[in-house]
Amino acid sequence: MSEKNFVVTLLLCFFLGSLGIHRFYVGKIGTGILMFITLGGFGIWTLIDLIMIIVGKFTDKDGNLIKS
Repeated sequence: MSEKNFVVTLLLCFFLGSLGIHRFYVGKIGTGILMFITLGGFGIWTLIDLIMIIVGKFTDKDGNLIKS
């Protein structure tokens, strides 16, 4: 289980997901930069991440699940 907060990750993805801010928060800097450049994969990548966070399958940089 990750030390990162589920609610914070969810809110960052919902409000700033197209900028990849939630990925910076969990330590995934490389993919955060890619999301920033592509505006969240034109929204598709952001939507996928949002769903992954809600169902509890999103991980931090060490592979630990971020759950509520």
